[in-house]
Amino acid sequence: MQSVLQSGCSADRSHGRRFCEELVDLVQERIRKLAEMCTGLQGFLLFHSFGGGTGSGFTSLLMEKLSVDYGKKSKLEFSIYPAPQVSTAVVEPYNSILTTHTTLEHSDCAFMVDNEAIYDICRRNLDIGRPTYSNLNRLIGQIVSSITASLRFDGALNTNLVPYPRIHFPLATYAPVISAEKAYHEQLTVAEITNACFEPSNQMVKCNPMHGKYMACCLLYRGDVVPKDVNVAIATIKTKRTIQFVDWCPTGFKVGINYQPPTVVPGGDLAKVQRAVCMLSNTTAVAEAWARLDHKFDLMYAKRAFVHWYVGEGMEEGEFAEAREDLAALEKDYEEVGVDSVPGAEDGDGQDDF
Repeated sequence: MQSVLQSGCSADRSHGRRFCEELVDLVQERIRKLAEMCTGLQGFLLFHSFGGGTGSGFTSLLMEKLSVDYGKKSKLEFSIYPAPQVSTAVVEPYNSILTTHTTLEHSDCAFMVDNEAIYDICRRNLDIGRPTYSNLNRLIGQIVSSITASLRFDGALNTNLVPYPRIHFPLATYAPVISAEKAYHEQLTVAEITNACFEPSNQMVKCNPMHGKYMACCLLYRGDVVPKDVNVAIATIKTKRTIQFVDWCPTGFKVGINYQPPTVVPGGDLAKVQRAVCMLSNTTAVAEAWARLDHKFDLMYAKRAFVHWYVGEGMEEGEFAEAREDLAALEKDYEEVGVDSVPGAEDGDGQDDF
């Protein structure tokens, strides 16, 4: 699989998609063999970038095929979203808009991560001057581990982060991100790691949750955590922070506790800690990220810059306009789900669910 993708890399999505049309049958066959070995297939986790040619083009094609072959099986994405200030390819805005348009109807939930946010966390919390991809991936791995922990170990998790099919882009925040040197001196409490999750600087995507309203909020704890401490921590959050939920949604927090402590790569930069938490929140603030991306798309498309690359690979120019209209509709969707909220919805009358 690795050699297949390496040989197909290209900056523009259309090349990644067209080239990989020749290879998708091979990939489907390998997936089929793996699926046949499962006693109860639950779904698929897809790891890809929005901005690269293969990450956007091939993933779009593969998700379409998975929808046909496996019907209602869940498809969860872990997507590298283009960072506000860091770019790996000039056509990232095109690729991102096109792949989001294609995958919107096929994806059940997409957890976005942007490189700039991860870089900043590694520099600030781990004192790594020039983070490598290994540093970034180990941090992302902790989030993936937290999200899937209830599937792999004993632990109840019953939460619905997606109120409407298209509104399926939760923000992820993880705490504590701490180096081994610091962890030797300090073990953070449940209250401290919970509070850290509401700091924008600890989010995996650059946007300000204070500018939006929550539709769902789920706290996934691991390790030495007891419900009493969680209740106290959440009560403190409700009184000390202005957390506004949409008025059609109860203000309770969903909570999952898994007593298996977090594990880390031996000798890595992340410390082994007694407890950790991953917060998944579906908030209208993520529309900021889409608006930022749409603006970059508009600047390029107004000049039709680089469009000839895609047309030369067999795409039609009308596909750009169609994809952009869909993303404008997505922005509008986020605006509408939060528009009816009223002040005071953050008072915390809802019941927290364990």
